[in-house]
Amino acid sequence: MKCQHCGASVVEGAAFCHVCGGQLSGAAAAPPVAAAAAVEEMAPRERFTSAANRESNGNDAEQVLWQGQFSKFAMAGAWISAGVFTIALLVVAAVFQFTANAWMLTIAAIGLVWIALLLRLLYQQLSIRYMLTNQRLVHERGLLWRSIDRIEVIDVDDVTFIQGPIERMMGIGTVKVVSSDQSTPEFNLIGIEDVRNVATMIDNARRQERRKRGLHIESV
Repeated sequence: MKCQHCGASVVEGAAFCHVCGGQLSGAAAAPPVAAAAAVEEMAPRERFTSAANRESNGNDAEQVLWQGQFSKFAMAGAWISAGVFTIALLVVAAVFQFTANAWMLTIAAIGLVWIALLLRLLYQQLSIRYMLTNQRLVHERGLLWRSIDRIEVIDVDDVTFIQGPIERMMGIGTVKVVSSDQSTPEFNLIGIEDVRNVATMIDNARRQERRKRGLHIESV
């Protein structure tokens, strides 16, 4: 029996030529050892790739990291100012011996101040909502007419927080977010409890999303 490729004499029934390695016609097709090894090597690699894809898809799922609203302690400065105003007005009324009508006006003024503060607090707590996920920062505001701002965390350029003296004692503050989003280049999250940690969470989400997107681009 001769090889139809190189003409060398080969053993009858052989599948491949021992000289050129070509497959002989009429012989039972059998995969070369190298090809079989490649198949065996490829199988675990494909399983690994599939597992990596499943893991990547799991990480891409949107997860809520934090939710918040306007804190009742955020108006501590206003409450203190209202208290000082109340005491001062009562002292003035007592010193100058206000008449009954003047006392009624004084009490009415004090009541209006406190009612206005309570209504303002109620409105802020009902109309302001915040949510941070691993992909977006959502800012909802409004009571009857709702306005919702959504910013991709990868577009966030800078995160800072602002606190006054009283706010520092209570851990309250305002988170300032600057982004490359054209519709919302900058906005403030007001009345945030534990403001330092919230600002850190937003910054960490931004860094992680940018790192993940960078790895995806490099893998392509």
